[in-house]
Amino acid sequence: MDRKSVLITGASRGIGKACALAFSALGYHVYINCRQSAGSLNQTRDEICSMGGICTALMGDVGNPLEVSEIFRRIETEVTGLDVLVNNAGISYIGLLTDMDNADWERVISSNLSSVFYCSRAAIPYMVSQKRGKIINISSMWGTSGASCEAAYSASKAGVNGLTKALAKELAPSNIQVNAIACGVIDTAMNSQLSAKERQALTEEIPAGRFGTAEETADLVAALAEGHGYLTGQIIGLDGGFL
Repeated sequence: MDRKSVLITGASRGIGKACALAFSALGYHVYINCRQSAGSLNQTRDEICSMGGICTALMGDVGNPLEVSEIFRRIETEVTGLDVLVNNAGISYIGLLTDMDNADWERVISSNLSSVFYCSRAAIPYMVSQKRGKIINISSMWGTSGASCEAAYSASKAGVNGLTKALAKELAPSNIQVNAIACGVIDTAMNSQLSAKERQALTEEIPAGRFGTAEETADLVAALAEGHGYLTGQIIGLDGGFL
């Protein structure tokens, strides 16, 4: 059987790295990407290769359409196309909307939403030709409910949710499933700015009584990639019962 291929954006750490390890364990050729943490990305690649997996690290800003084109050009020199795309790249911004400048807004929207559009657009033609494929978008519960002092982040993730639902309808006739995982509080570097007191207060709000883990998120991503052919257009909450 031919080896399947997957691209995971934002894979130098956290959820993206956990996804890379999960797909490698399933025998995929894993393509990993990030914008600036080359050392961490290469460490992930080396970790996978040391365990007998196949992994290619591709630096680039997936919020930039020209760089996305180059990433996919490089992928297509090794494999014909992707079986799975995991749109994980994203950044947060915490602060009042009135304190946010134009550049900050554009950076959040580019990293969190435009990247999903650019990468999906590049991946879809091969998937359509094969009449199969999976696009899995890493979203957030704040895209559903909104978060105070995270207006831009919430807006970007709400956009991801809308894009997921619309694209799922567009691609369903080609047997391509598009779903999003609306993560709750996951114990990654994105939440590392929280103080011990803030972590405790937030934990008390979560019915499950703890933060989620990157590995739990990766397990769900891998499960969606490997099966569930009738599940599409869904925003799947992974938030410990928060919402």
